Amino acid sequence: MLTDQTIDGVIEVCHQAGAKIMEIYQKDFAIYEKSDESPLTEADLAAHKCIVAGLEAVSDLPILSEESADISWEERSSWSQYWLVDPLDGTKEFIKKNGEFTVNIALIDQGKPVFGVVYAPVLEQTYVGVVGKGAYKITSGEQVTIQPKANTGETWKVVGSRSHQSPEIQALLDSLEGETELVAMGSSLKLCLVAEGAAHLYPRLGPTSEWDTGAAQAVVEAAGGKVTIIDDSSNPLKADAPDLRYNQKDSVLNPYFLVSC
Repeated sequence: MLTDQTIDGVIEVCHQAGAKIMEIYQKDFAIYEKSDESPLTEADLAAHKCIVAGLEAVSDLPILSEESADISWEERSSWSQYWLVDPLDGTKEFIKKNGEFTVNIALIDQGKPVFGVVYAPVLEQTYVGVVGKGAYKITSGEQVTIQPKANTGETWKVVGSRSHQSPEIQALLDSLEGETELVAMGSSLKLCLVAEGAAHLYPRLGPTSEWDTGAAQAVVEAAGGKVTIIDDSSNPLKADAPDLRYNQKDSVLNPYFLVSC
């Protein structure tokens, strides 16, 4: 049972992790290399330790974090509920110091994200979603309900990435009727732009992992949007596309997906 106390506790854990990140963000920091050659900073590790300790204080559910991803499929496949964590999503944005990085915590239940918190510490923005109850954004202490915005004939606002661009994106844009405008953003904030109605679509035709999307997908779906698998690039907006699911296989890589209202 997801209680208000647990929700508030997880928001606080995100904020604490964000404070740890900001301590390092404001000074010179070391950059290491992961096995896949993506950058790993001191901030990733500091946030990871903070989040694990915080979640263990509010829940006894297992935790899958990007920085502790070596849990076997044999073990993970038995989980019906667990916390899915990206301590610092948008490490490249962090290194560039453009502020577009987040702390992500999601609760996954039977393969579906049912609760998520996305916190952008530099922007001081927190997105919270509880599927079935709604989503909201907290900015400077002010809480506002959010929901996606359908395209009613104006230009399609399509979210793209500052760090990753796929040649397939243009083909998808060409398939849309009407003009398109690319809205650049980093990290899981891309999904949140759709959730709050600041963009209409976010197609992801490049690699992501489950911890990159779980929390923000919960925000999107709680707000009334959809995150669906793109299995037909010629018709990415088809109504019967399956939802993006979690912990369904050994690999934690996501298929291509589309975020829409």
